[in-house]
Amino acid sequence: MFIFERRSEYVVNIMCKVLKISESGYYRWLKNRSKPTRQQLLLVRIKEILDEHPDNSNYGYNRMNTALIQKGIKLSKSTVYRAMSAGGYIHKNRKPHGITKATTEIQEKENLIKRDFHAEKPMQKLLTDITEIACADGKLYISPIMDCFNGEIVALEMRENMKKELCIDTIKQLGKMNNVILHSDRGSQYTSKDFRKELKRLGITQSLSGTGRCYDNARMESFFATLKKEKLYQIPTYKMTREEVKTIVFRYIFVYYNRIRIHTSNPNGWPPQKYRDIYSETAKIAA
Repeated sequence: MFIFERRSEYVVNIMCKVLKISESGYYRWLKNRSKPTRQQLLLVRIKEILDEHPDNSNYGYNRMNTALIQKGIKLSKSTVYRAMSAGGYIHKNRKPHGITKATTEIQEKENLIKRDFHAEKPMQKLLTDITEIACADGKLYISPIMDCFNGEIVALEMRENMKKELCIDTIKQLGKMNNVILHSDRGSQYTSKDFRKELKRLGITQSLSGTGRCYDNARMESFFATLKKEKLYQIPTYKMTREEVKTIVFRYIFVYYNRIRIHTSNPNGWPPQKYRDIYSETAKIAA
């Protein structure tokens, strides 16, 4: 054993001389090589966050960085990106296809939103639109309403067609309102007499995008992109019935998106409902 140890020391001595490193440095490296690196430890925390909810698997490095900050781990976005990239957690972008059809026969109204999607309080500015998804028994049309204040989906209707009744029944969920603007594109559903009549009954002021100007309702389009790339594009909806897909969309929006999912547009990345609750509590205290 003594002879073996002497030979090992001799080999280490020769090797260190050839590599021009100190023997103490070699033994320090030998001692620490089994310890996890900082990146490996970070990946453990990232995996914990991803495992908190199945849909967290869609988190990019920006949203993951916010989630880590909420847990008291403050790192640069580049550090989080490198770790997620090393762990294979960076996703490729997937782009949804829109279905907006402009109605050029109706005179263009003033765009009250003017691409300003910021709101000082809840239920001040609302956005709506329609998107579609292919199912085994035909297309499913999805009609949500978003609150610009916190990004919350406050109403949702889903049908097998995109007639005006789909949009009318969506806004009926809001009930009577005061000093509220609802913005949409210039689709025939939104410019119909019946839809405008219902808006008036509810006390809602209408705002319309310019013809062919998709960016006039960009935040709503962004929500559809999120819904599709994070949920609908990841499942075989073409093999599923409309009713099955309806259930998936409903759960994603009202259980996950509104209540759990980090929203980088909100302070501290709070989910929409939590941010609204914080605002309400702060308003009560101030009053």
